[in-house]
This record gives sequence, C-alpha cells and structure tokens, in this order.
Amino acid sequence: QVQLVESGGGSVQAGGSLRLSCAASGSTYSTYYSTLCMGWFRQAPGKEREGVAGIASHGSTTYADSVKGRFTISQDNAKNTLYLQMNSLEPEDTAMYYCAASSFTYCYTGLISRENYNYWGQGTQVAVSS
Repeated sequence: QVQLVESGGGSVQAGGSLRLSCAASGSTYSTYYSTLCMGWFRQAPGKEREGVAGIASHGSTTYADSVKGRFTISQDNAKNTLYLQMNSLEPEDTAMYYCAASSFTYCYTGLISRENYNYWGQGTQVAVSS
C-alpha cells in the first residue's frame, strides 16, 4: 500500500508554468514495491482520464504527444516524490491532474496506460486561461 498526495496546481495564464508534486508515503518496503512505475494523468470535464507522462523505476519515460517538449516528468527517490514540470501551458491543459503509482511488474510496457496503475491520488486542479 502507498498513499499519494498531489500539490502544486493552480491558475495560470497561457504560456505560463506550473510544477506539480506527488508525495508517496507508506512503509519503505511498500513504497518501493508499489512505485515500480509512476505517472501523471489528467481529466477534463466531460472527458476520459488520459495519460500525460510516466516514468519507470529504471528511469525510462513516456509522454503523451500533446505535451511532448512542454512537460517534464522526474522523480526524487530519496524524497519519494514525483514531479511534473509544465511549461508553455495552453488552455487545453486545463484539467484535474492525478498522480498514479503501480506495483505491476509489467507497468513499464505502458507508462501512460491507466490499466497499468493501481494506486491513485486525489488530484490537483490546473486551470489555464487564454
């Protein structure tokens, strides 16, 4: 079991930046084996939850085409924290952003696939105005 808590959301104008954080907590054992992969997903009103960026424990990353070149996912293993640096934000990026973690050993095969994640945070809202 691992608990995930997101922070860093807010309201910005188009072209601005935000950095989201996700703190993972639990026992050292459970945190390690529950975070083989971690990812960021988002859900806009009336839309399906979609994968934004994911990172495997060995460091490989995947990004959705819509955010490539603008968003960067990273993690600080010492702090058990996941980050999403979002630059050049667009109104289309407006959504609730969720942090996710996976204990599935095959999670690296689909780092931004919802079905590969079994732990979820409560979300943090991002609003981008034009």
